[in-house]
Amino acid sequence: MSTPTLEVTGLAYAYPDGHQALFGVDLHVHPGERVALLGPNGAGKTTLVLHLNGILAAGAGSVSVSGLPVVKENLKEVRRRVGIVFQDPDDQLFLGSVRQDVAFGPANLGLRGPELDRRVMEALDKVGMAAYADRPPHHLSFGQRRRVAVATVLAMEPEILVLDEPSSNLDPASRRELAEILRSLDVTVLMVTHDLPYALELCPRSVVLAEGTVVADGPTYDLLTDEALMAAHRLELPVGFDPDRIGSLPA
Repeated sequence: MSTPTLEVTGLAYAYPDGHQALFGVDLHVHPGERVALLGPNGAGKTTLVLHLNGILAAGAGSVSVSGLPVVKENLKEVRRRVGIVFQDPDDQLFLGSVRQDVAFGPANLGLRGPELDRRVMEALDKVGMAAYADRPPHHLSFGQRRRVAVATVLAMEPEILVLDEPSSNLDPASRRELAEILRSLDVTVLMVTHDLPYALELCPRSVVLAEGTVVADGPTYDLLTDEALMAAHRLELPVGFDPDRIGSLPA
């Protein structure tokens, strides 16, 4: 078995106010997998994600990325390997042009000249935004800005792409376009989402987090059609949605 791209072992974390957010989380994601992280509000999903590139430091347990421990002395390399796309693209787009925003991360790694240009345009091409390289981000639609936010992370050539609610606030066409982009990428994906149909469409495997622990891990279709599991953890499919329309995706 290959080394997991992401390995979380016994991860526990309490905030400074004493609130215990994670209680011994175990999670592994292997190269090329697309995994959805599901759970109700307050389950600990965001807290878990903030440990993956060292924004938060584990109170107990460990996190590693392709065998590299997520500890202070490794943070520069960890943050190259783990690309997090936040829910609000404006948290990641702050410069005068799309090109500048996408170049920001690789330039901080020391890339210059033709290699930096190549990284930027390849990343923009992967998300269908190469024609917008010289546009100011604030002139783009919300869906376009989200695609550029994905490109800012892809330009770092990460080993795992972590997406926080990627379909939120997207119109149906933008939602479909983003799904097509995510399916086309040759990168390991961990997707945090409340959009259960999107999880079923994109992620063959899902993990359910509740009250700071992993309560289920398996094929997305199996979890979403487990009525007892869904009810116990406040997970609901949209009214009228039939999971068999998408069916059980291959692992």
